[in-house]
Amino acid sequence: MHTVMASSLLNFTLPLSHHQSIPSSSLISPSNHNSSSNSINLCSLITRNIYHSSPFHSKRRNCNFKQRGICRSSLSDVPFLEQSKDELIGSLKLKLLIAVSGLNRGLAANEDDLRKAEAAAKELESTGGLVDLSTDLDKLQGRWKLIYSSAFSSRTLGGSRPGPPTGRLLPITLGQVFQRIDIFSKDFDNIVELQLGAPWPFPPVEATATLAHKFEIIESCKIKITFEKTTVKTTGNLSQLPPLDIPRLPDGLRPPSNTGTGEFEVTYLDSDTRITRGDRGELRVFVIS
Repeated sequence: MHTVMASSLLNFTLPLSHHQSIPSSSLISPSNHNSSSNSINLCSLITRNIYHSSPFHSKRRNCNFKQRGICRSSLSDVPFLEQSKDELIGSLKLKLLIAVSGLNRGLAANEDDLRKAEAAAKELESTGGLVDLSTDLDKLQGRWKLIYSSAFSSRTLGGSRPGPPTGRLLPITLGQVFQRIDIFSKDFDNIVELQLGAPWPFPPVEATATLAHKFEIIESCKIKITFEKTTVKTTGNLSQLPPLDIPRLPDGLRPPSNTGTGEFEVTYLDSDTRITRGDRGELRVFVIS
């Protein structure tokens, strides 16, 4: 058995320099009964020679890598890839998407989920830097899908604002939520898909509510929206019914808490992802649809 082990080790090609050799006394032989000690000595010798033959064994060896993103480790001269800002932002966006996935846009979020989503959003906001809508206004254009709102954890369609509950008190099921923004006409529409329960044996009524607003930029990253009207359009089996417009109440008939306006900040914005912070503390994450 010792003979086979020694033969196998001798056939192993060691990365020795031209002036180094393995002393015969350090090899395991059939006559050497202290096999454990010799095995350790041989492993140490192999490790020393592999390390000294490595092109990175010297801490002072110069690194001549010229490619972008290549730099040296402070602990050794083994090169590693340094993330560019775009790559870092991409990884932080993925981290945020993972944090909010499976939360049903925030309706299923608990306190721990809220904290994780908040931390991931702050990382992306910090890395992306301040948003300037005077130069990036064109990035707002389009139809955006809401994938997370911290306000939905309060279990109301209005988030921290007054709104119908999404639990069992009323048979309302919240579907997808979108924002449609037109930077030319200044239209800002919140579009909510709803399913309204109906008494048996009638099927649920499916509808889309569009809350039409106008918007204006009031600061570099802050938007003010002014409510105009709500349009409800049935879909599914009742899609042939005409839409119903619910106009904005006159100022004298609205309660003081309902001014018909709102403000929020755009804290992160690129071609496919947007983060906003509402005037009541809501964190909302959108992706282009």
